[in-house]
Amino acid sequence: MHVACIMDGNGRWAQRRGLPRIAGHTQGEENLAAVVRLCVARNVDYLTVFGFSTENWIRPRKEVRHILSLHKRLFGRVKELNELNVRVSWIGRRFEDPAARTPRFVQKAIRQAISDTSANTGMTLTVAFDYGSRAEIAEAARLLHDRGLQPTIENLAQQMYLPQMPNVDVVVRTSGERRLSNFLLWQSNGAPIHFTANTWPEYSAEDLDQALALARRVHSS
Repeated sequence: MHVACIMDGNGRWAQRRGLPRIAGHTQGEENLAAVVRLCVARNVDYLTVFGFSTENWIRPRKEVRHILSLHKRLFGRVKELNELNVRVSWIGRRFEDPAARTPRFVQKAIRQAISDTSANTGMTLTVAFDYGSRAEIAEAARLLHDRGLQPTIENLAQQMYLPQMPNVDVVVRTSGERRLSNFLLWQSNGAPIHFTANTWPEYSAEDLDQALALARRVHSS
């Protein structure tokens, strides 16, 4: 089972409590750790989360800096991830891409987390950072053009950022929003979408179980 989460509503969660938006992002990172544990307990094979999009760089600088620090902390949770037998992966604009904007300290944290969890055999946690699906598909098309290959579905699939990533079984969208926000459009082809009014910091075991049940219903029909 592959669950893909658009983790929305951190700022709204904070604002409803009279807190600064960055407090919502901090709580969202904490809840992601909890959701990872829930997914492991439910034998989810792949969990992919939308950490930071190619469009998010236009957010206020203070908020972006805070989110970057949280991602460094997320990739630093190696001890817990190893205890859970979780392998870390990352999807986004390749670091060598001239358009890529992932800071070097985040790049280092990503590489270290991937290396430190590479021997794990349980769930794969993939964090989408500096990621946009249209950029991914455009890059795949450019690579095929440069290599003189036909733009078939099979050839395009092999040029995605993570060609080994399995198709998504269910997309989760939190905070009552009903849009995909340029997230894994290629990999989510045909996948049902589970919408919840809960913000990401509030995302619960009940929400996850509903999403998994939706995926099972769709795939058994």
